[in-house]
Amino acid sequence: MARVAKSRRTPSESSPVELERSRAGAAEPPHVSGVERVYRALRSDILTLELAPSAALDEQRLSQAFGLSRTPVREALVRLTVEGLAVSLPKRGTIVAPLDLSRVPAYFDALTLMQRVVSRLAARHYRPGELDRAEALRRAFAEAVARSDVLAMIEVNRDFHVALAESGHNPYYTGFYARLLDEGRRMLRLYYASFHDRLPERYVDEHGTLLAAVKARDEARADRVARRHAEQVAEQIRSLLAAELGSSLELDDAALSDRPVRQGAT
Repeated sequence: MARVAKSRRTPSESSPVELERSRAGAAEPPHVSGVERVYRALRSDILTLELAPSAALDEQRLSQAFGLSRTPVREALVRLTVEGLAVSLPKRGTIVAPLDLSRVPAYFDALTLMQRVVSRLAARHYRPGELDRAEALRRAFAEAVARSDVLAMIEVNRDFHVALAESGHNPYYTGFYARLLDEGRRMLRLYYASFHDRLPERYVDEHGTLLAAVKARDEARADRVARRHAEQVAEQIRSLLAAELGSSLELDDAALSDRPVRQGAT
């Protein structure tokens, strides 16, 4: 089973003491709890791949590094596990969630289809004022790109698409779609890194095009734009992973086809 394990540091080099020391001079505000401090630090390093997939997250070492008891560390690890960024293994403790390449085709199949579904639903069902948040997030994403702020790009991109999905008023679709977006955040880090942390303007523009289609209640156009938006990300990540492994990784053609979304499903 192929897995991505590349990062700037290996698991053995990713000492929690080093992680915490690297943040000296960037202290959290005094009101931030110990749980939040550990959670933010680890989450950042997991999403940027500074902590490699499958790296151990040892409670005792983390508690020593952060100068905290094991209770807040354990709570932070639980939060990361709920988000899918960490995995708790029987008798082995907690590790960074692996990146399993065998699931990439199925992942993009699901993501592409759901992005199309929720975009059509948004165009059909949004109510006055409900797209204001999506518009604000569209601008925030463009600002993050201008700053080359990769973590902000990942976070705001996720929030933008979830905001659109919420305006479709189907909590089942929205919940599943949000989980897919969360699961793919580290793959997006690989994707954005392929542009040296600078996204071409056309990807910023695609958010605007998708939002405009939704505002116009043009379901067919929203579907097309959403599919194209997901497809180009899938293709780029496939190419990156293929280059990384030295072999091809074929995506399911059905996921990237121009098949129509059944009206009964949306």
